[in-house]
Amino acid sequence: MQPEWWHWIVGGVMLTLAELAIPAFYIIWFGLGALLVGVIVLLAPGLSGTAQISLWIIASLAMTVLWFRVFRQGFERTRSGTAAGEVIGETGLLVAAIEPFAKGRVRFQRPLLGSDEWVCLADESITAGERVRVVAVEGSFLKVTRTGV
Repeated sequence: MQPEWWHWIVGGVMLTLAELAIPAFYIIWFGLGALLVGVIVLLAPGLSGTAQISLWIIASLAMTVLWFRVFRQGFERTRSGTAAGEVIGETGLLVAAIEPFAKGRVRFQRPLLGSDEWVCLADESITAGERVRVVAVEGSFLKVTRTGV
């Protein structure tokens, strides 16, 4: 039995929807590859089963490689912890007072790591309205100190 075009479309939709249940952003490429094969088989119905499966493997792998080599690089810079070197040394304005072992909030003139306001920690008490400098990124928090310290 040879797969029909609609088998590929249904399989592609199922794999693409599986990405919602398993958010790895990896399964989607196999689903999109199956959708591509479904369209090709619809337009050229004489392809053998082996050719269809080979086309699916090649399309899926090509989309996966394209994602990891080209497009993913732009997304990496928006996650916390991946670009800590770009954040350290930046100055911002403390909008919520901070105490040792308590969190405050700092706002930056331009967005850092995708946001212009961050939860922050400090080793000393700093009142709201003071300028602070980022000294480290600790998980999803920024560690700050007074400017000039």
